[in-house]
Amino acid sequence: MNDCFNASALLSVEDAIENILSTIKPIAQHEQLSLCNSLDRVLAKALISDINVPIHDNSAMDGYAICYQSSSNSYQLVGTVLAGEYFAPQLRPGECVRIMTGAPIPKGCDAVIMQENATKVGNCVTINQKITMADNIRRAGEDITKGETVLTIGHKLTPVDLGLLASLGIEQLTVYKKLKVAVFSTGDELTLPGQPLKAGAIYESNRPVLISSLQKLAFDVIDLGIIKDTKTAIKDAFLTADVTADVIISSGGVSVGDADYTKEVLNEIGEIGFWKIAMKPGKPFAFGKLPNSYFFGLPGNPVSAMVTFMQLVCPALNYLSAQPRAKQTNRLTAITTTAIKKRPGRTDFQRAIATIDNEGFYTVSALPYQGSGVLTSMSKANCFIVLPADSADVAEGTRVEIEMFK
Repeated sequence: MNDCFNASALLSVEDAIENILSTIKPIAQHEQLSLCNSLDRVLAKALISDINVPIHDNSAMDGYAICYQSSSNSYQLVGTVLAGEYFAPQLRPGECVRIMTGAPIPKGCDAVIMQENATKVGNCVTINQKITMADNIRRAGEDITKGETVLTIGHKLTPVDLGLLASLGIEQLTVYKKLKVAVFSTGDELTLPGQPLKAGAIYESNRPVLISSLQKLAFDVIDLGIIKDTKTAIKDAFLTADVTADVIISSGGVSVGDADYTKEVLNEIGEIGFWKIAMKPGKPFAFGKLPNSYFFGLPGNPVSAMVTFMQLVCPALNYLSAQPRAKQTNRLTAITTTAIKKRPGRTDFQRAIATIDNEGFYTVSALPYQGSGVLTSMSKANCFIVLPADSADVAEGTRVEIEMFK
């Protein structure tokens, strides 16, 4: 068995991520899409500009385009040029034209004077400021030059990116195909919301969280529902998902002592490691490879499932979707306003509320209830306080790292 899937000791969060990313291979299939259908898609081909932006020298504001003369501050008005028009004659010294923002700069123009700094009487325009050559002129290629690489392979397209590409006249894009992610939960105690609860049953909450999170990340989701806790049902679910999805995510059935068939089935059809991660919450975790897909097994406790998804699965999904291999999640520094109890040994992701003051400094307060089943701690929080594995109790007023998720 691959060493990646055979970890008996506690794995650090960093080692777990490294093991996962070194095992998986990004998607290779790509397709052509129109610009308006490409939001949140990942580029499979670098985009190179065929034009300069701006495409020509143009005016940065409404005013007067002048051909400089040293003898007088009065200029003869010889025309008007609007955006989208072109003034053909070349300006001679002492001449000017009325010009609008974005309009092409006429030949012979030395500067554009803001209309507020000029006085027009008939066809005579008097300049009421010191003239600076090239003032208020945007040069061709000032933003983007012809032949410049605008966006690189692996870039995830944003609304602003689409506007940028439209300004370059680009309408068709080559993007990687969307990841297909299958999601299901196991456990006979789970009940769908809206159904009556039987004795000993609970409402299933992990799957809605996972599905909505995956949709927000722009992946195609295959919802396989709640699978009955029988070997046949679980095996059928995995085999079905393996031929339709790139990734399978399940919640429940990965802890030591779980009385179900998930581990038995996975060991039969794939190469799976059942890990103990040195993180809190989220110690039990499974990762591996089925014949056609990758598998991530999350703990059944709601907060544990969410934290392991965010910290371990999301980096893997981004990398699988052909985005560049991410470095450490960007974290901020804050002063804690509460004391925090912690034992060394595991990286702790404390749910907390961070605020920023008028000077841009963060303070953060850990929520009082940090149990792995307390879903309200995730709903109320806007960040994690990330406490390293070797840290102990944290005193009020201590500088800590935080990771925003809202």
